[in-house]
Amino acid sequence: MPTTKRLYYADSLLREFDATVLASEVIDGRPAVVLDETGFYPTSGGQPFDTGRLGARRILEVVDDDAGVIRHIVDEPIGVGERVHGVIDWPRRFDHMQQHTGQHVLSAAFDRLSGLRTVSFHLGTDDSTIDLAREVTPAEIASAEAEANRIVWEDRPVTVRFATEEEASRLPLRKEPVKSGLLRLVDVTNFDLSACGGTHVPATGMIGIIAVTGWERFKGATRVAFACGGRALRGYGQLRDAMTAASRALSVAPADVGPTIERLQTEMKELTRTMRRLHEEVAAGRAERLRAEAKDIGGRRGVLRHEPGWDTVSLKTLASAIVREPGTIAVLVGDGMPAPVVVARSGDVELDAAAWIKRAAAELGGRGGGRPELAQGGLGVSPDQVLTFAEETLK
Repeated sequence: MPTTKRLYYADSLLREFDATVLASEVIDGRPAVVLDETGFYPTSGGQPFDTGRLGARRILEVVDDDAGVIRHIVDEPIGVGERVHGVIDWPRRFDHMQQHTGQHVLSAAFDRLSGLRTVSFHLGTDDSTIDLAREVTPAEIASAEAEANRIVWEDRPVTVRFATEEEASRLPLRKEPVKSGLLRLVDVTNFDLSACGGTHVPATGMIGIIAVTGWERFKGATRVAFACGGRALRGYGQLRDAMTAASRALSVAPADVGPTIERLQTEMKELTRTMRRLHEEVAAGRAERLRAEAKDIGGRRGVLRHEPGWDTVSLKTLASAIVREPGTIAVLVGDGMPAPVVVARSGDVELDAAAWIKRAAAELGGRGGGRPELAQGGLGVSPDQVLTFAEETLK
């Protein structure tokens, strides 16, 4: 199979080109063609493939193989020998160029300032990531981000040249090349020199901005997420809109949103503790009244009740209060579909609450589980049907 001339190697700004179909194949049930030359970038080096059109056909995927053959997966077959006009999806390509060139600059900034090696790079749909060789501090990240943007705003030229392995061995490459043979070198003037087959902007100013959007520990190292250019602008817009909405909802200035949320969280925790205490007091009083109205269920006191408006947490609190006295069973049902159900028993009663709720779920529809003394679930029938089933089976 003949190799394909890669037009994007020499001109990453190329948007359209003409080519001849050298081979037509079917790959995994999809038509594919090999061209004598192409401007479409195949998935490689952490960068996704280009999309666009070949004449009237849509490019679905572009793949490369070890032999240097590039296959274009299309939505309709194209015959061998046919001349086609390729049009690259430029917004997608330019976005990839911004992110990939930004990665070179950001990785070089980490390397220069902190001696941090980039282990891997991934260019995703929404954000991109680099994995650094060790854990990093927020200060190191902030410094690298500032240095990377200094290089962007200086609008340094980004050039491409080719070198043999021997020639490359004498050059200050940021990392060892992965491939052998003739190497394509991407040079960010006086800042980074790396072997790379990806597409890049011709000057750092076209990156626009490099914004670190987050980081996390990953396998003993650090994964740093970032966005460049248009992605960074869109991310800023989303952050601005979210901050504006939060500021309006809280009736505070944007700078006060964080402290206000912390204060509200503290107040909410205190309110939750107060409500839980009051709820337990209410449940204790209600439990005493319900025990007085209990039915005889196989020689035990059974409190079988529909409690409108009560959720599962509230039902558990009430059920636990009911069964504090010996010889007691409680089956409580709230509102909803599936209906929340809680079953509990006192310590001296021989009943496996978890087994009962699972049986109820199997026969009535739903799911449930728990412990022998207290279980819960959601059943797909009315509260009355649940209580009827409970009275019949618990006897």
